[in-house]
Amino acid sequence: MTALVLALIAGAVVGLALGALGGGGSVLAVPALIYLLGFSPSAATTASLIIVAATSATAFYAHGRDGHVAWKAGSLFAAAGIIPAYLAGAAAGHVPEAVLTVAFAVIAALAAVRMFRPSSSQPPERIRPGKAAGAGAGLGAVTGFLGVGGGFLAVPALVSVLGLTMRRAVGTSLLVITVNSLAALVARTGTGGGLDWGLIGPFAGAAILGAWDGKRLSTRVSGNSLQKVFAGVLLAVAVFMLIDVIA
Repeated sequence: MTALVLALIAGAVVGLALGALGGGGSVLAVPALIYLLGFSPSAATTASLIIVAATSATAFYAHGRDGHVAWKAGSLFAAAGIIPAYLAGAAAGHVPEAVLTVAFAVIAALAAVRMFRPSSSQPPERIRPGKAAGAGAGLGAVTGFLGVGGGFLAVPALVSVLGLTMRRAVGTSLLVITVNSLAALVARTGTGGGLDWGLIGPFAGAAILGAWDGKRLSTRVSGNSLQKVFAGVLLAVAVFMLIDVIA
């Protein structure tokens, strides 16, 4: 199977996850870029930010058009994450690649475990500025350092901290992911000389198309069911990455 075909397949899966779950796609993008397409960990995290920013913006538009975005809460989360995303993105270039890989695998495993837990019932929507800003800053740092959108953390944070319904949390997380990814990309400007745009372009294109399908899927299948399937895949990827680094 050629690298181009692999990029198209991986992109479609990433987009499907982002569109359906409001996050998680980038956690698959990085290992796909490393193990399927031969990117270095550093190049993979930068390429992932490009792919995720484009895909999240597309999925965000679709959810926003349907009224599934909490603009005030999402703007607060996103604004709080801009500076941490920028600083962490700049720092990531000075970290050994093995450390980046291990950190990424650990975060992915924790996210998978969190996704296996059933979602609790949501209290009425409310904004707690202090908690929202703290959670947004943490998400921004994760985005900048590991090249992931942070949606797999943003969705449960939006549900638990602000009491958003799952559907509004998914749409709102895409706003946060888009802003954080762009901020981290600005910090990495000039560090992407080794990127293979011949693969990144098709990967991103397939992800954008997949995001539209994911949006439609989210209206037909239980959010908890989707989360559990994705969590199983994510946990397997995290274990594989840890074994690969240790071996």
